[in-house]
Amino acid sequence: MALTKFLIGTVGLILLRICDAYNPTTRSISHSTILPGTHDLLPEYDYVVIGGGTSGLTVADRLTENGKYSVLVLERGVFQNTTSVTLVAGGFWGLIDPTLTFNISSAPQEGLNNRRISVIGGILLGGSSGVNGMQVVRGQKEDYDRWGAYFGNKSDWSWDGLLPYFRKAWNFHPPRPELVDQFGIKYDSQYWGNTSHIHASFPTFSWPVLEIEMAAFGDIPGVKYPSDSGAGETGAYWHPASVDPATVLRSFARPGHWDEVEHKRSNYHTLTGQKVLNIKFQGRRARDVVFVPASATDRSRAYSVRAKKEVILAAGSIHTPQILQASGIGPEKLLRDAGIAPVVDAPGVGSNFQDQPFTVAPSFNFSSFPYHPDFYDLLLNQTFIAEAQAQFDIDRTGPMSIASGNCGSWIPLQVVTPRLWSAIAKRYEEQDPAAYLPKGTHKTVVAGYKAQQKALVKSMRSKDSAALNFFLRGGYEEGSIVYLHPTSRGTVHVNRTDPFFSPPVVDYRALSNPTDLEVLLEFTPFTRKYFLETRLKSLDPIELAPGADVTAPEDIEAWLRSVMVPSSFHPIGTAAMLPQSLGGVVDQNLLVYGVEGLSVVDASIMPDLPGSYTQQTVYAVAEKAADLIKSRR
Repeated sequence: MALTKFLIGTVGLILLRICDAYNPTTRSISHSTILPGTHDLLPEYDYVVIGGGTSGLTVADRLTENGKYSVLVLERGVFQNTTSVTLVAGGFWGLIDPTLTFNISSAPQEGLNNRRISVIGGILLGGSSGVNGMQVVRGQKEDYDRWGAYFGNKSDWSWDGLLPYFRKAWNFHPPRPELVDQFGIKYDSQYWGNTSHIHASFPTFSWPVLEIEMAAFGDIPGVKYPSDSGAGETGAYWHPASVDPATVLRSFARPGHWDEVEHKRSNYHTLTGQKVLNIKFQGRRARDVVFVPASATDRSRAYSVRAKKEVILAAGSIHTPQILQASGIGPEKLLRDAGIAPVVDAPGVGSNFQDQPFTVAPSFNFSSFPYHPDFYDLLLNQTFIAEAQAQFDIDRTGPMSIASGNCGSWIPLQVVTPRLWSAIAKRYEEQDPAAYLPKGTHKTVVAGYKAQQKALVKSMRSKDSAALNFFLRGGYEEGSIVYLHPTSRGTVHVNRTDPFFSPPVVDYRALSNPTDLEVLLEFTPFTRKYFLETRLKSLDPIELAPGADVTAPEDIEAWLRSVMVPSSFHPIGTAAMLPQSLGGVVDQNLLVYGVEGLSVVDASIMPDLPGSYTQQTVYAVAEKAADLIKSRR
């Protein structure tokens, strides 16, 4: 059975059994000042934040901490504190709980045999930080320098400009000394802070096989071991998880930026279970936010609230462009087709959609495996599960302190394919930037992609920028890979026939740019090298999928198209921070072009993907956004 299907299907069901016996300390919400209904709203607030997720709660916390400003957070989800949210063991299974997520079926993906993909994100107070895999990974220095470079050479959107916000966003807890000694874990606290209520910590136990698996990366020429996962470098390293070590529960935006502050601040209100329809303007200034109960199918119960200073969009990369377009900010033809009066013709809204493809390399089984326990024991061995549960119940330690993984490698294209990287980069560089974008793409969006193309070619040629992430579970079966910088670009647009109440139309346009397939094909020989030509060969690895006999490029391509998932749940880019001439939606102050009093603070502003998962970066962006908003006069 392919590893990915196993993890998402069977493993998820087994984790539910583990949860039956798991009773973490939960928090009462009786102290909270969540508003019971619209009748308790003030007529206006200084700031109205649309979305009580990772970025929205971070910004709301920072805006209310000095007591000067009144803030309302509108969240579609509700307060959730079940084991589906808090459980650490396994890490990723909250994504399979349908009560915690939205699930939109994408447009058919032509490059993936016309499969439809589940578009999933958190829908609860705390957002996707309440359901993600808890992996705390930071991109490379070049990723953040690239963002600022789109505006010139003096932007503070850079590694140096964001590092203080990475420090501010996280409270770092070093790994235990015995694990440092056993596994050679490197860390350097200078890259971290210690004041945030969002915690980054390591489990108290690691699977024994990870020692040889991590060492095996060193057998591949060009792979380094950075001094810390947060150093902004490529290589193999151990990284923390978003877990509070005091309780060994998930650390996310709600407990970190809401639980301990909202009920103590009379200037901070939260209204949950509400779906924002659109923003109304007074001239060009954003003034009123219109919303309905989340279950509503019409406007009969619509309500509006006014923002004196600013409306702050934090609805995420899927729903932020929908709200902008529904408010009249978007591609003019799309708006008119949907019956929406244009306020600003903004071609970039909903364009530039990116995510990181998952499951794009062979999986292997170690037929000689002396390392026990391992990841699969916690899923399949009932005796071991009971022992691990008993240990956790006593002192919150052991295997159940492991989330979805704490180590892996972030590998440059030059290391992935030493023979072909240069030719791949050259062919991509020579592309017509409009050739593989949707037909009729606006010239400014094309210009933006041309700028990205130039920047990504540079990354392909750099040893300091990662193309591939190989993450390790610590089991007898391995082979999970994330493609970090895809070149294909998708779209997120309102449903033209029902723009307000139907989900947006999401199209990943997976593999629409042929460079992606070229790169992905090289992940197969690299993965085979890792298992068959390093010290891991002593474990007698056997290829499970696509199979050792699948060697012809056309056969590997057919396999890739049948199994690849174009998402690791890291959507970005649909309200990009770029110059307007490059299809940008927000400027460097995160203000929406063409209007006043409207900003975007979530992952949709990222012009392109960092060479990492997005959680850590979203928190840093939100911390910086809060400072930008407070600085406005």
